[in-house]
Amino acid sequence: MAAVSMSEALRQMLWGKRAVAVAAISVSRVPIRLLSTSTWRLAQDQTRDTQLITVDEKLDITTLTGVPEEHIKTRKVRIFVPARNNMQSGVNNTKKWKMEFDTRERWENPLMGWASTADPLSNMILTFSTKEDAAAFAEKNGISEDVGVQAARTDVNVCDQQGASEV
Repeated sequence: MAAVSMSEALRQMLWGKRAVAVAAISVSRVPIRLLSTSTWRLAQDQTRDTQLITVDEKLDITTLTGVPEEHIKTRKVRIFVPARNNMQSGVNNTKKWKMEFDTRERWENPLMGWASTADPLSNMILTFSTKEDAAAFAEKNGISEDVGVQAARTDVNVCDQQGASEV
């Protein structure tokens, strides 16, 4: 019983064989309740979630989305990587690809002077990890896309700027 390794005991505990695992853990002088029941359930749920169903043929889901046809057929989306904020040196929100719908008619609200629109999609920005994911989403929803290129990042050397100003 003492020959069972710690990782084997944890593996057995995760897969439901608790009696052997508890005996092995108690022999090795580790607290008996090493994993909570919520962690054990989470590990079981993750094994169920990894089973994905893939469909090889191309599917058109425009009829299932509930978006009116006039918002899909005549719309274009712009897929891009946002530029870095000039006021800050960080690169936050510049590693993901964004999808933005083109803007439709806007007007100024006479009561408050606010800009108004009847288009619910014009204010929606979607985020994707890759350009291919964004293009696949647009194609799957029947929206024509306009893909921008990712600008090459140029790091300016501080020494070069100081040397240029002295000349």
